[in-house]
Amino acid sequence: MPADPASARGERRDVVILGGGLVGMTLAIGLARAGITSHVIDRAEPASVTGEGFDGRASAISTASWNLFTHLGLAERLEPKGCPIAAIAVNDAMRPGRIDFRPDERDEGDGALGRMFANRELRLALFAIAAECPEIAFHPGVEVLSRERGAHGVVVTLSDGRTLGGSLLVAAEGRNSPTRDGAGLNIAKWDYRHRAIIAGLAHSIPHGNVAWEIFYPAGPFALLPMLDDDAGRHRSALVWTVAESDAAGVLAMSETAFLAEAREAMGGVLGEIALASPRSSYPLGFHHTARIVADRLALVGDAAHGIHPIAGQGLNLGLRDAAALIEVISDGMRLGLEPGDAQVLARYERWRAVDGFTVALATDGLTRLFGIPGRLPSLVRRIGMAGVQRMPPLKRWFMDEARGVSGTLPRLLQPA
Repeated sequence: MPADPASARGERRDVVILGGGLVGMTLAIGLARAGITSHVIDRAEPASVTGEGFDGRASAISTASWNLFTHLGLAERLEPKGCPIAAIAVNDAMRPGRIDFRPDERDEGDGALGRMFANRELRLALFAIAAECPEIAFHPGVEVLSRERGAHGVVVTLSDGRTLGGSLLVAAEGRNSPTRDGAGLNIAKWDYRHRAIIAGLAHSIPHGNVAWEIFYPAGPFALLPMLDDDAGRHRSALVWTVAESDAAGVLAMSETAFLAEAREAMGGVLGEIALASPRSSYPLGFHHTARIVADRLALVGDAAHGIHPIAGQGLNLGLRDAAALIEVISDGMRLGLEPGDAQVLARYERWRAVDGFTVALATDGLTRLFGIPGRLPSLVRRIGMAGVQRMPPLKRWFMDEARGVSGTLPRLLQPA
């Protein structure tokens, strides 16, 4: 093997992105808009991850993330598919007292706190835009057999025998990133011993574009507004956190029993309900890396930080990673630096380290705070929520955090 194999072979582009999911493909499109070429490698085929039954999950796209999609030319394609979130109602076990987060005329943009999209619609839009970008070489349906990082570049070897090279390797592979682990970037992690039950609900009372976050000791119960279906039925996405030990039983319930439990948990706020999509589930855990870069390597999205879905910030955190990495790479290249230059990666890590850690810590803290059972903890929480409800400046701070518009933002996250 040569002293620096990365400089010796491989069809070369500027960046090699491992993972063509929501964050990885957004990163590739953003780089392409800046004239930066990439290889995007994913083990899944697009047809398999955009099928009707593949993934019933939906994502809340924050204001800042919507600005990113607008800059990248995705907003026009996505606009008809998304449901605006006009307000968020936060409640402790449907007891009296709640916090209502609702933007006012002083807020920038269209007054929404975000937009809800089915993940399938996001993937379809990303794949369609990527196919129009000659700067992106997409390699689906292949495994990565090896990853090599040298002084002059990176090379990956694929299961079909090809080798692909670049200046920088980006790990966008998700929580179980083999690239991160192989680079020795250690993570702090723990299992919440909870599982998120996912389902689509049809309901008799319109949601009014309100997202509900109802906290129970076992975990949050979230109702997220979706567009009405083709038959005109009102719809919401349900994310119901249950103890791992109870998850199998909840999934095995008859449809009638499941809906009865869900109706009780939501206090009837949406009236009569019916399942609009099959139930599915995934385990919940936390992980965070102290370092998000190494020699010619950057981590984005869940490869760097996996958080509880309690505030719907997981995807938005990854999109902020992508926007920052696009900016530091494009700025560096204008100065004559390679994408994999240590100065470029150091700027990316400085920029993202605090935000990533702060959001991870906040979501973990909320999960633990609202998970304390008993009447006294509940009373204390409701007193605290009542205080927030009466303090508009504090509510605005929380809303700005949820919309992703606080702090020093990459240009792509700022209004177009």
